[in-house]
Amino acid sequence: MVEEKVLVTALQTEADKEAAFRELVSQYKERLYWQIRNMVLDHDDADDVLQNTFIKIFRNINSFKGESKLHTWMYRIAANESITFLNNKAKRNNTSIEAVKDNALRNLESDVYFEGDAIQLQFQKAIALLPERQRLIFTMKYFEDHTFEQLSQILDTSVGGLKSSYHIAVKKITQFIKTNNETL
Repeated sequence: MVEEKVLVTALQTEADKEAAFRELVSQYKERLYWQIRNMVLDHDDADDVLQNTFIKIFRNINSFKGESKLHTWMYRIAANESITFLNNKAKRNNTSIEAVKDNALRNLESDVYFEGDAIQLQFQKAIALLPERQRLIFTMKYFEDHTFEQLSQILDTSVGGLKSSYHIAVKKITQFIKTNNETL
C-alpha cells in the first residue's frame, strides 16, 4: 500500500498519474464500492456510481489541496455522486426518491449479489428507509467504521450533529426491525 502523500504527489505529476491512479483504484475500489452500494442498494447502479466517482477523482486530483486526507476527499465525492445518481434516477423515471428506494428494496430480495438472510434483508430495508443524510451517516459509521471526526471532515458538519443523527438512525432501525420481526 502506497503512502497517501506519495500517492497524491504521483497523481498530480503528469508522468506518474496513470500508474498512480491504477494504484489508487486498487487501494480504494472495494471500500468506495460498499459505501456507494449502501446508498444506492443495487449492484449495477453502485458500479456505475463508482466509475463516475473515479472519473471525477481523476479529473479533479490537481485541485486536491491536501487540506483533508485523500480518502476523506474521495468519500465526499462518492457520497455526492451517490446522491446525484439517486436524484437523477428519480427524475429520469419521473418519480420520487422514495419510489426509487422502494424499487431498489424490492429488487434487493432477488439480487444475486445480496447474500444475506431474512434479518439482514430487514436491516437493509430499515437503512434504506432512513432519510438520505441519516442513511449516509449511518452507513459510513456502521459499515466503514469511520470515526465521528472523520465523518465531520467528509460531510463538513459538526461531530455533535453527526452523533445525534447516528443515534436517531440506530433507534429508527431498531424500531423498524422490532416492528417487522413478526414476518421473520
